[in-house]
Amino acid sequence: MTTYVLVHGAWGGSYGFRLVRGPLRAAGHEVFTPSLTGIGERAHLASPQVNLTTHVTDVVNTILYEDLGDIVLLGYSYGGMVVTGALEHVADRVAHLVYLDAFLPADGESLDDLSGAGYAAGAIGPGREWLVPPLSRPMRDPAEAAWYTVRRSPHPVGCFTEPVRLPKPLEDYPFTRTYVKATEEPRPEPGTRPSAFWRAADRAKTDPAWRYREIDSDHLIPINRPGELTALLLELT
Repeated sequence: MTTYVLVHGAWGGSYGFRLVRGPLRAAGHEVFTPSLTGIGERAHLASPQVNLTTHVTDVVNTILYEDLGDIVLLGYSYGGMVVTGALEHVADRVAHLVYLDAFLPADGESLDDLSGAGYAAGAIGPGREWLVPPLSRPMRDPAEAAWYTVRRSPHPVGCFTEPVRLPKPLEDYPFTRTYVKATEEPRPEPGTRPSAFWRAADRAKTDPAWRYREIDSDHLIPINRPGELTALLLELT
């Protein structure tokens, strides 16, 4: 039996893994999908004080209070920032670390640094400068699109501007590492800077300390390709 801890992305919630949890549990594994403070089903806790440290603590406390060990820890999209920050506290409980089309920060980098989105400028909206509206994400199934869209919530900007703390490079930890790239994202034109996700994918693809996998999907892998994601997670372990 494997224990999976799956960390959702920005503007989302634990419900984003609802199509993956069941099949993993049916295969005999434990699955935890902690909800991050201020978004998703915990949107009522949003405040200007919510930041990356808050979300790191959400995940760390799930692992510690449930006394989880030998885990597969997955960060999806923004969740890559969160699982990276969690290593300072729970690295000894991680057997395998997975970045699912996710940000892959070094020590001292923020999501704003990696994305170049300019969140630190504070130009988000009059009166609610600490909340970032959800990005539009296309979905293949109109019914799924309607279901998820009403559940996406604004995200506290401190999560995007606070730098991550990483005591040592990821490659120096004893656990194994995998990066999974959604390949429907177009590669940039020659001479232009790749997206943060493609830069992370290229790093993993060329480093023997990493495993690299691809899924033929857009960024919304857990929603649009849950079967392939489940199969990949089972294969990795």
